[in-house]
Amino acid sequence: QVRLVESGGGSVQAGGSLRLSCEASESTYSRYCMAWFRQAPGNEREWVSYISRGGTTGYADSVKGRFTISQDDAKNTLYLQMNSLKPEDTAMYYCALDPTYTYCSGVRRSGVFGYWGQGTQVTVSS
Repeated sequence: QVRLVESGGGSVQAGGSLRLSCEASESTYSRYCMAWFRQAPGNEREWVSYISRGGTTGYADSVKGRFTISQDDAKNTLYLQMNSLKPEDTAMYYCALDPTYTYCSGVRRSGVFGYWGQGTQVTVSS
């Protein structure tokens, strides 16, 4: 069973930066898609970004130009570099793994993610 553990969250003022990490316990899938989601209290879960094993990436319009997703295969770690943070970025951030590559192929259904981390809180003050 794959475990995903997020870290790097915290409190920052608007305009600041944070880098989130998601370490996976294992990486045995030949094709996969990993993604970051976020959810603020009272709001629905929102997709933020994805990346495939081959490096294909995608971003929500709300974070384009500010966030960068990346991965280190050797360390089984996913990253989300967040720059120019805004108060509306405040949320619990989760990483997720789709072992079927479905999400990165164009099917935008969060139900394909079989593994989720516990989340890391990001709070951006104005």
